[in-house]
Amino acid sequence: MPSGSLLPPLLAARPGEAQHQRAARSLREAAQTGTLVPGSRLSSRSIAQSWGLARNTVQDAIEQLQAEGYVEIRPRSGSYLAAPGEALSVPALQPPAAVLSGWATRALGEQRPGDPAHFEIDMRLGQSPGLFPSELWAQALARRAGDQAALLASGELGPVETRSAIADWLTRERGAAVTPGMVMLTGGTQSALDLLSRIYLEPGRTAVMEDPGYPGARRAFGAVGATLHPVSVDAGGLDVSRLPAEASLAYVTPGCQFPTTATLSAARRQRLIAWAQERQCFILEDDYAADFHHAARPPTPLQGLAPEGVILLGTFSQSLAPALRSGYLVAPPAVLDILARTRPLTDRHPPTLDALALSDFLASGGYMRHLRRARTQVAHRHEVLLGALQAALPELVPLPARAGLHLYLPLPDGQSEAAFLARAAEQGLGLSGAAAYGQLDHPPALLLAFAHLSPEALRDGVGRLAAAFRASSSD
Repeated sequence: MPSGSLLPPLLAARPGEAQHQRAARSLREAAQTGTLVPGSRLSSRSIAQSWGLARNTVQDAIEQLQAEGYVEIRPRSGSYLAAPGEALSVPALQPPAAVLSGWATRALGEQRPGDPAHFEIDMRLGQSPGLFPSELWAQALARRAGDQAALLASGELGPVETRSAIADWLTRERGAAVTPGMVMLTGGTQSALDLLSRIYLEPGRTAVMEDPGYPGARRAFGAVGATLHPVSVDAGGLDVSRLPAEASLAYVTPGCQFPTTATLSAARRQRLIAWAQERQCFILEDDYAADFHHAARPPTPLQGLAPEGVILLGTFSQSLAPALRSGYLVAPPAVLDILARTRPLTDRHPPTLDALALSDFLASGGYMRHLRRARTQVAHRHEVLLGALQAALPELVPLPARAGLHLYLPLPDGQSEAAFLARAAEQGLGLSGAAAYGQLDHPPALLLAFAHLSPEALRDGVGRLAAAFRASSSD
């Protein structure tokens, strides 16, 4: 027991706190509050007996406090609480009322609270298809785990062999115009949007957004203070006749517009490219749905038509697993040079082991075999959903979707989107509404995610949807 002062009681443990950390915290607080006076001898045996702890535990606590300057060890004498001026005294403080930066204020202002509700059938967007080839991926990771040279060789753009494998895949399967020197690995599309926003946008500059469109892009652009210019979407995709006179970036999803699923027509593609070229404006092309096309092959990306003016964004999060955070960015070499030199300020480079495993998965044909199986399953569920809607709700006709993992279902005129979502919730059905994805006024519509649900669950969900429609129509 400490000499010269009374040993305080052991403080209550914090969740997950080790016993020696708890003991050190108790002694530290006693020193800071004056309960233990400077010069008090700290006997590990006495303290252990009083607190009911192992003596080694108390010795570890005393050694930690010595490293922090609270305790001094006197040879052949013992451990003592440091004299005034020798120990760090930390008064109790309240968290500082720090003023947030403009970026943080804008980023927080763009966020919308998530819906924690649980539904018996959940068809809201953001569901993982659950198609991860865990056994094949584990084998790829195991093969690469011992490759120390490759693990240490990755730079800011990612391993060269992975970038080469992605370039080959995009050239062969998508018709893109890509070389390994144009590929940068990312932590996913949102990571790429953050990097590009910081480089090309700031207050006073304009970013073009499809409306409705991907909220993650809107938040990234808004957080850096850019002016957002929403452009409406129709059955032919982005309405290029409404593009602004000037802009610094234009974010589009031409292959499968998010969330309407429309495909940008060939004539509009050419007009969009010409508009961007005249204004020296980069096009950010998000090719998020290309791996899950339901019938014909997906259209060639804009990047394949204008590689000098288009930055292509892609991800393996949907086709593999969101937790992998494996994505890529394809851009002209001059853009990649800027990204490589600025990236170390944020995340340096993506996980190398996962990137090497992805390289093997692509080069070996394993990814293509996985996609064939996954596409078959997704296409079947897509057909089940369409058939169930036609049988139960012929008055509601979804927009044709050539790709993607959800359907866009317009509601009849006069229907309230919010009221319909509430009616569906009463039926135990979770749905997303299109209004949450746009800034302009649009006719009400529902978004139905389907790839993660079994055929039985999809039919059940449509039954609940029909019940909600009848209830809503009778209001």
